[in-house]
Amino acid sequence: MTDFTMEKGANGVAVITWDVPGKSMNVLSMDGATALNGLIDDALADEAVKGIVITSGKKDFAAGMDLKVIAGMKDTNGAQGVFDGVMTLHHLLRKIELAGMDPKTKKGGKPIASALPGTALGIGLELPLATHRIFAADNPRAKIGLPEIMVGIFPGAGGTTRLARKLGAMMAAPFLLEGKLSDPKKAKSAGLIDEVVDDPLAAAKAWVLEAKEADLVKPWDAKGYKMPGGEPFHPAGFMTFVGASAMVHGKTMGVYPAAKALLSAVYEGAMVPFDQALKIEARWFTNVLMNPSSTAMIRSLFINKEALEKGANRPHAPDQTVRKVGILGAGMMGAGIAYVSAMAGIEVVLIDAAQESADRGKAYSAGLLDKAISRKKATEEKKAEVLDRITATTDYAALEGCDLIVEAVFEDPSVKAEVTRRAEAVIPQDAIFATNTSTLPISDLARASSRPEQFIGIHFFSPVDKMALVEIIKGKETGPVAVAKALDFVRQIRKTPIVVNDARFFYANRCIIPYINEGIRMVGEGVNPTLVENAAKMMGMPLGPLQLVDETSIDLGVKIAKATRAAMGDAYSDGEVDEVLFWMADQGRMGRKAGAGFYAYEDGKRQGLWEGLDAQYSRSPDQPELQDIQHRLMFAQSLEAVRALEDGVLEDIREGDVGAILGWGFAPWSGGPFGWLDILGAARAVEICDSLTAAQGDRFKAPALLREMAERGETFYGRFAGQQKVA
Repeated sequence: MTDFTMEKGANGVAVITWDVPGKSMNVLSMDGATALNGLIDDALADEAVKGIVITSGKKDFAAGMDLKVIAGMKDTNGAQGVFDGVMTLHHLLRKIELAGMDPKTKKGGKPIASALPGTALGIGLELPLATHRIFAADNPRAKIGLPEIMVGIFPGAGGTTRLARKLGAMMAAPFLLEGKLSDPKKAKSAGLIDEVVDDPLAAAKAWVLEAKEADLVKPWDAKGYKMPGGEPFHPAGFMTFVGASAMVHGKTMGVYPAAKALLSAVYEGAMVPFDQALKIEARWFTNVLMNPSSTAMIRSLFINKEALEKGANRPHAPDQTVRKVGILGAGMMGAGIAYVSAMAGIEVVLIDAAQESADRGKAYSAGLLDKAISRKKATEEKKAEVLDRITATTDYAALEGCDLIVEAVFEDPSVKAEVTRRAEAVIPQDAIFATNTSTLPISDLARASSRPEQFIGIHFFSPVDKMALVEIIKGKETGPVAVAKALDFVRQIRKTPIVVNDARFFYANRCIIPYINEGIRMVGEGVNPTLVENAAKMMGMPLGPLQLVDETSIDLGVKIAKATRAAMGDAYSDGEVDEVLFWMADQGRMGRKAGAGFYAYEDGKRQGLWEGLDAQYSRSPDQPELQDIQHRLMFAQSLEAVRALEDGVLEDIREGDVGAILGWGFAPWSGGPFGWLDILGAARAVEICDSLTAAQGDRFKAPALLREMAERGETFYGRFAGQQKVA
């Protein structure tokens, strides 16, 4: 079977159907493109064919290009291989666009329409944009757009050039530079597609039979075409591009090459004929794909993320789909877990010590659904359906029949032990018990369980409804069925899981805390706090360390510091950090929730860094170089990730990179800490570590693994790729 098939109707309409065998969503491969090219040639050459409709045999049109194909393009023949591959797609789509027209008169072409039954993303929109009219089903769940920028590339099969010329640079910007997705009606209003109908295939067939030659000529192929909003040399267009350049730099801080390349392709392409613009687009796309940042982002945010979500590290065990989940604790975390579970169709029992608290936890879901309704993303019927799945109670007997328990009570071992025993007295013998904790050792908590092999840690990130990552922690006695159950549950609630072994702070917090601590330590040293925060953002971190501790709360930081010091004794090395942190707590500056932290707040809105920091910690007259600050902040996280791998906490570097990006926003452009170290090179990383160690101390000492890799000239993905399981 091929990805594309064609059926020629008696009425003269040839219908080309895209239906990739064995895939739930269509993705374009180079073999598929070759097949489509042959069918287009056939239809254009057949005098009996009056017009062509391209549609899908699936409920959606297409999910885009197979990014594994894109990632592998440069492996064949480097930059030339990428450019040639992209130009092959350009030639195919341009053939569809011109549809056999006379090159000079633009007459004699055959109408080609596209019929989209559902979602159309990436090449799934670039292909329709090359057709003469786009019909989409009135399907509010469908998403239409060009999300390539989100994985470190940009629409390189003509989507950038066509959309910019169709809408103008300013109107196209949200779809190109932000990857904005729209439902069909909004896509039509924005000008991305032409029609929203009940039956797009029937409407497309009718249109191609009635289309006139003038309907086939795209604006940019017609004489006198002027770009909407003005070309770059037009006064209005000039201001658009100046503003766009400032916006791109402001949002990316110059570390995401795809956004800058996309803007360059639009700017340069707007000043030349269309076919030349396509070549410019292809060259910039090649430039981006040859950048190690693009490779790292595609690898982590698409290939690795997809593999983990499909269960690459799932142990061999029967299906563990969750039917009924019991959630102990209806606070913010428990309420959030109840919401995502009920949204996934799982029956939920939400338990708290007081009925009022349990009801408040259920009301949290009602509040989120009300917001969704106000934004037309849900209905009253959907709200009722979801809330009906949640039983809020104080009665542990309601847990009978639950196959998974998620405990989300206070971070107090004695409280957790009590609810563990109460739940296990009711739940089935084969039920799995998961504790939601961010710091407490799972193996210690499992002592309260009569079935430690069925006890596991599940660390959700707050807010649960928004954060994509879930950290699954194996205790010393956790069995494979518990791991499988946790992974299958995370898949059901549409989150991305990583599986780690039990150790202090697990993986995510193990890396986040040194990042925060390094920023606080620099404040105590007299480094300008603004310099610290901006240095982090200029490396692609979404939040500087001081803003991050404000968001997570300073009193939590104090609690963790005290517990860590008690556990580590003389080995504890963050006294300078505690001096600043404890002083802040003594001032009552507990972070955003208190309206006062490292930042000042007004009516809940962050204003700027608190002026009191300068009074307490006078700025040093000799401020460090920007790069030195960035190295301290980045290595504080990355070296801890390497140590987690050395210690066996991490078993798969893919989980380390995906977890870092989704969990705390580690510089997505780099692909994660291991991706960043590979871009930097082990030898250079060790050199920087040695310099930092001499200046700052042993916390920056290069791990033995990194030093060994430097000596051997290895990379993390080169060394460990062969150990990765395939989903």
